[in-house]
Amino acid sequence: MTSESRREWLENLPVADLRRALWNMSPRQRRSIRHHWHLWAHEGQLPPPGAWHCWLIMAGRGFGKTRAGAEWVRAVAERDPAARIALVGASLGEVRSVQVEGESGILAVSPWRRRPKFEPSRRLLVWPNGAEARLYSAGEPESLRGPQHSHAWCDEIAKWDNSGGRAGSAWDNMQFGLRLGAWPRVMATTTPRAVPLLRRILDDRHAVVTRGATGANSRNLPPAFMRAVRRQFAGTKLGRQELDGELIEDIEGALWSRALIERTRENGSPPLTRVVIGVDPPASADGDACGIVAVGLGEDRVAHVLADLSVERPSPETWARAVADGAAQWQADRVVAEANQGGAMVESVLRAADAVLPLRLVHASRGKAARAEPVAALYEAGRVRHAGTFPALEDQLCGLMPGGEYRGPTRSPDRADAAVWALTELMLGRANVPRIRPA
Repeated sequence: MTSESRREWLENLPVADLRRALWNMSPRQRRSIRHHWHLWAHEGQLPPPGAWHCWLIMAGRGFGKTRAGAEWVRAVAERDPAARIALVGASLGEVRSVQVEGESGILAVSPWRRRPKFEPSRRLLVWPNGAEARLYSAGEPESLRGPQHSHAWCDEIAKWDNSGGRAGSAWDNMQFGLRLGAWPRVMATTTPRAVPLLRRILDDRHAVVTRGATGANSRNLPPAFMRAVRRQFAGTKLGRQELDGELIEDIEGALWSRALIERTRENGSPPLTRVVIGVDPPASADGDACGIVAVGLGEDRVAHVLADLSVERPSPETWARAVADGAAQWQADRVVAEANQGGAMVESVLRAADAVLPLRLVHASRGKAARAEPVAALYEAGRVRHAGTFPALEDQLCGLMPGGEYRGPTRSPDRADAAVWALTELMLGRANVPRIRPA
């Protein structure tokens, strides 16, 4: 009998039979039934059989990846007092708030009498039987160099910081430290994104991969949530990635590739000499998102994408306020807004939000993708860096094709277009053309 069939059998018992079964249990059995993971888990949340070294769960949001990871760690710790487990996330804050203290984290899923003691100052969990788990940030790969472990749970590996190869270094250092016990193992959980580390694991023939969609865990998710996300994202590339757990590969011939963007990744930006905010206003109040992207120029004449401030389906007042707030936050020298769709309206709305906004309206004479080609060349030449990770923006960039076609996950490349306007102003405008001054 599978875990799902056991659960269905229990849930479908007549009330009288269920009461009788509970009555015949001891008080301890009744308290522990909610922690009987094999009873409540769906099949994708249970460890695969066999002598695997790496188990990857790559699935949609709401699949229950965090709960599966926390339950796996709990089972390892309760079974083996000598277990030494590494808990690795994108940052120490995320490890603590999601993997340890989250609603589906280790502390929440552990029975009270067997719950580990959490010592935040030492970044340590200690179980009553002596098993231990220590917290690590993938953004600090060197912290994983040296410590030894018997097991590891690496969460959301596709969003680990890849600037300077940090994600790969963190994974490698963790692997070198998996040398305790007779059977070292690592579990990785993530929503799919086509980043180098995830590709490495998928290409490893010794890794066992569990794939799954949000719907596999639908009985534990609010029906209103399921209806809303299906209505909004069903059939889209974003829905295939975030709900169906499908890894969206690079589009052949696109102006940007995932690998190209990963090469631009940096942790923060240097001192800036100029900041420009690009704006792609929505055509109507109930239309697409308003693309708002901040870009700065460093002293090394390299552009740095600083922030994606875009707003989904906003009113004119909402997106104008977002532009004004972004300009104030980044102390922008220029705001460049596309004015093909009602230029006077765009200016009046922005002026209403901030009368002294350093605004310049631009008119597109070519298609979005055609305007993007010289900007893509700047990326190829190493003259643009990304100061962080901007998934929605980067997905749109990777959907822009030569000749004007767009194959990205959204209806319109609003964020990408805003970035292109900003980078064009910053790097390809008249102010950046070398001139010979008269003697």
